[in-house]
Amino acid sequence: MLHRPRRNLTNLDTQDLLTETQLLVMPSSHRLAGRTRVCLPDLVGEPLPRWPGASAGDSHGPQVHDLVQLLHLIALRRMVAVLPSSIRGQLRGDLVAVPVDDAEPTTLVLAWPEHATSPALAPFVRAAAAVAGKATGHGR
Repeated sequence: MLHRPRRNLTNLDTQDLLTETQLLVMPSSHRLAGRTRVCLPDLVGEPLPRWPGASAGDSHGPQVHDLVQLLHLIALRRMVAVLPSSIRGQLRGDLVAVPVDDAEPTTLVLAWPEHATSPALAPFVRAAAAVAGKATGHGR
């Protein structure tokens, strides 16, 4: 499972599962924590996470490898992060999240190697899409 547009999906086949707005996750003591909304220009100069294999872009914060590490580094005031809105339910009590009005929505995609031939792949993709559709209210 990967997020578009953050990850390079070249040479992969994909199935979109869920499209979400994005939130700024930060320590509750952060200068932007009292806002109800932010915009990307508000984040200029803020350290953002660097994910392995992702393009460098303007992410000049520490490299992170998983969500637990990311949330810990945010709590330590080492960075802030723009993350899919589904993260809200996983936040620690010392973190807050506010909508980023001008952040491009992110799509959770199921990805697998192009031209994969596993007989289990198609049923798995259909099942994942059906579960995602039910979770978002778009299922049949």
